[in-house]
Amino acid sequence: MKNKFYITTPIYYVNASPHIGHTYTTIAADVLARYHRYLGDEVFFLTGTDEHGAKIAEKAAEAGKTEEQFVNEVAQEFKLAWQTLNISNNNFIRTTDPKHMSAVQAALQFMYDRGDIYLGKYEGLYCRGCEQFKNEKDLVNGLCPDHKTKPEIMSEETYLFKMSKYGQELLKKIKTDEIKVRPEEKKNEIVSFMEREGLQDVSFSRKNVRWGIPLPWDKNHTSYVWADAFLNYLTGLGWTGPQDTQPAMWPADAQLMSKDILRVHATIWQAMLLSLNLPTAKELFIHGFFLVDGQKMSKSLGNVIAPQDLIDKYGVDATRYLLMSATAFGSDGDISWKKFDEKFNADLANGLGNLVARVSNLLEKNNITIDIKTGAGDFKTDYAAAMQELQLDGALEIIWKILRLCDETLSARKPWELKDETEIKKILEPVAQDILNVAELLSPFMPETAEKISRQFSEPQIKKTEPLFPRI
Repeated sequence: MKNKFYITTPIYYVNASPHIGHTYTTIAADVLARYHRYLGDEVFFLTGTDEHGAKIAEKAAEAGKTEEQFVNEVAQEFKLAWQTLNISNNNFIRTTDPKHMSAVQAALQFMYDRGDIYLGKYEGLYCRGCEQFKNEKDLVNGLCPDHKTKPEIMSEETYLFKMSKYGQELLKKIKTDEIKVRPEEKKNEIVSFMEREGLQDVSFSRKNVRWGIPLPWDKNHTSYVWADAFLNYLTGLGWTGPQDTQPAMWPADAQLMSKDILRVHATIWQAMLLSLNLPTAKELFIHGFFLVDGQKMSKSLGNVIAPQDLIDKYGVDATRYLLMSATAFGSDGDISWKKFDEKFNADLANGLGNLVARVSNLLEKNNITIDIKTGAGDFKTDYAAAMQELQLDGALEIIWKILRLCDETLSARKPWELKDETEIKKILEPVAQDILNVAELLSPFMPETAEKISRQFSEPQIKKTEPLFPRI
């Protein structure tokens, strides 16, 4: 029987074009999805776009477009970006999909009927950028730390979700790893928050905000953006609401996200699942942010690196590699064009590409036929352990360690100085075997490059081809 593996990215809010943070999460999810398919697991990989809320309506008005026009255009940008980056998602969910909207209404009605949603009033500091109410202690010098804007004091009639009802149950699940939050410091962070502050009831609707999903029992209110967006992880599997059976792929095996949305995923989303009588997610894996030369990316600083800029300069597979190897997966990273150029030349042009070229050239030049096939290698065990722990950068480091050892073998034994074909073959055959094995393990990260190498090194007579990665 096949194991199942359901992996999600967050659905991305379409107030702007895809950026490097979206790209990082999506490539990581794709690497894991491809790896689990390689293992023979039944994989479902979901990504998509979050398209409702007051902020979207404002952005559409600024652009002189209807909300529908605006979200259609930006959602298409995301789809094209993922297609260009060779992302192998099984579904792309949009929260404006009528089936999703219908399921959200059914879910909220179910939660309302069981008494978990009630009419109240919410007063507090509201950040439009986050579309969240903030506590004073969340602010830095009175400003939202993410958007550097002063939240406005807001008081409005709202329907509230009884998140407080599920606080102790969720805390226990997170502490015992029934809901695994990784890396460990992020688990400690959310546990500390829940123990210190507990869970409060949270606003689940906005009054007189047209661009949203109307509450089925009160058409003056539309669903608050989180209540709508989180349910995509179910509707993306075809779930139509609480009247439906639990999707076969649920619960999610891994939900990847950046650290700014850990709190809402570990609290609001899991509490919603409990209210709907559904299992909580198995794992939330949290990664950090990228800085550029130690500074936050911003248009005003002119240091924004867009995914298409990387693709235009380095190509698709190299972009995937450079991002996945840029930092320990789960930690913040510091990137720059200079660092990318250096890593491209060191690891890809002078490393992988040069090794493949040298070995294939020597084999062709000496007319040596070899018999190799993808097989066991000691390093595969270490690679598998790294992948299971979601140490994606660690898995790449294992691969590059093998490539460096291959280079060292060639430098030490200098087969190009030998005349005896048998001696040359003794040196090159195990190196070629390692290259073929590396290609197999590289396929989740760099699928096109891995395919090229596998094709080239699966022939008895290996011939030199065009350089994989010309130097920058």
